[in-house]
Amino acid sequence: MQTRVLIIGAGATGTALAGDLALRGIDCILVEKGDVNAGASGSNHGLLHSGARYILSDPAAAAECCAENRILKKIAPQCIEDTGGIFVAVKGDDEKYISDFPDACKKCGIPVQALDLKQARQMEPALSAQIIAAFLVDDAAIDPFKLSLDNLCRAQQHGARLLCRHRVTSFETGSGGIRRTHVTDLQTGKKFSIEAQIVVNAAGAWADIIARCAGVQMQMHYSKGSLVVTQGRITSRVVNRLRMPTDGDILVPGGTVSILGTTSERVSSPDLIYPEVHEIDAIIDQGSAMIPELAEISYIRAYCGVRPLPAEADENSQEQDDRAVSRGYELIDHQRQPEELANFITITGGKLTTCRLMAEKTADLVCKKLGIQAVCSTQTEPVPDAVDSKWTKPGLSPAVWINENRCKEPLLCECEMVPESVVRQIAETIAAKKKAPGLNDISLRSRIGKGPCQGTVCSMRITAYLYDQGYMDDRRGTDDLRSFLKERWRGQQPLAWNNRLARAELMEAMHCGLFCLELQL
Repeated sequence: MQTRVLIIGAGATGTALAGDLALRGIDCILVEKGDVNAGASGSNHGLLHSGARYILSDPAAAAECCAENRILKKIAPQCIEDTGGIFVAVKGDDEKYISDFPDACKKCGIPVQALDLKQARQMEPALSAQIIAAFLVDDAAIDPFKLSLDNLCRAQQHGARLLCRHRVTSFETGSGGIRRTHVTDLQTGKKFSIEAQIVVNAAGAWADIIARCAGVQMQMHYSKGSLVVTQGRITSRVVNRLRMPTDGDILVPGGTVSILGTTSERVSSPDLIYPEVHEIDAIIDQGSAMIPELAEISYIRAYCGVRPLPAEADENSQEQDDRAVSRGYELIDHQRQPEELANFITITGGKLTTCRLMAEKTADLVCKKLGIQAVCSTQTEPVPDAVDSKWTKPGLSPAVWINENRCKEPLLCECEMVPESVVRQIAETIAAKKKAPGLNDISLRSRIGKGPCQGTVCSMRITAYLYDQGYMDDRRGTDDLRSFLKERWRGQQPLAWNNRLARAELMEAMHCGLFCLELQL
């Protein structure tokens, strides 16, 4: 295969870069070892930062977030719920930080408004009676899956190609650059190579692994962040703790649920990570200081992602607080590195909020290397509202859905109100791209498995439907169920108490009893 630009990694940055290059008329191929947003882009808060969180710890990143917040609200409104946000301090929080907060926001160009405490509790009744200060900011909730799928749609409309479940295994270098990239199709085992004029490493937490394949030495730390999902929506706005960033200090509403996080724990690899019980306990304990009911409510699941952070060269870097590391992005031109690979670029770090900016700066460097005069238009060009992503929106309540649809068709997922027609449309779209649809593919592009039952019932219904429609045969269905439920269980295990434990036992009884999956889970 041949292309002008090969992008490795189909997360928020990689898909945004593909869309940017496509608008500039530059052919590209996007290679991803999993599926879209398989890494940190699919394991975050879904928070569109106002920048206020970083005003003292990282003012440069704060200003970037503020600017990109405004741009994304204009170009991708279909991906955003413009909730607004509140920063609140509780008794015992640092009063100097509280007093410095509004002026620090203004220095970074971040709009901020002081709230009377009574007014704050009227706006968000769940807030603690112990709050001592409150400020209104421009935070919002963003759907990272829809954003990436919409950017990907833009890229594909202009000829870009996507290769999911394809792993980059090695590079063939020579004459001061990468001549060929060797790739393996993880579904068929087929091996082939891609010749590209420019190779962009946008693999996120796996960026150093990809770089090493090209003989490039990158220093990187992995910071795991765990989060929990509440069964219901707790607040209408994003709620932040008014202090330096730490554990359990952000609650983000998203559709019918809220997401509470996060932690920061150093891990040795981005591949084998799990949310752990002590993290969940810390998140809930800290979050309940802002919103007391978080200590008592039901939670659906926990999940975690890995932040790729640039490592310091000094020997004390292992002792460094990862929250003190900049949340800015790092764009590396490997032509200027000791390895002198003229056509190799790495883009890593940053935030979901700044993915468009990261793509713009990377695309600018790509154009410079290719000798192309093409300006970026993503600041003003709307991101298309793609058909492939239309079902990622959180489900309606059962009463509303039934009233609107009058039971015209069967529901395959009752928790999130996903009807048979949605599963059919997603399966047909995937099959049209010469790929056999499975539970994980459908879950990425819809809400199946994301409700209170965590796939206990809908996984069997949808697997049966896929067999009926000829998309599955032999043992593929049970293998698919095992993979899907293993991921669901990973998020339930740290929360296995009270009702959640009972639901987990129901899942075990149904799936192990019917399909003997206990031998391999």
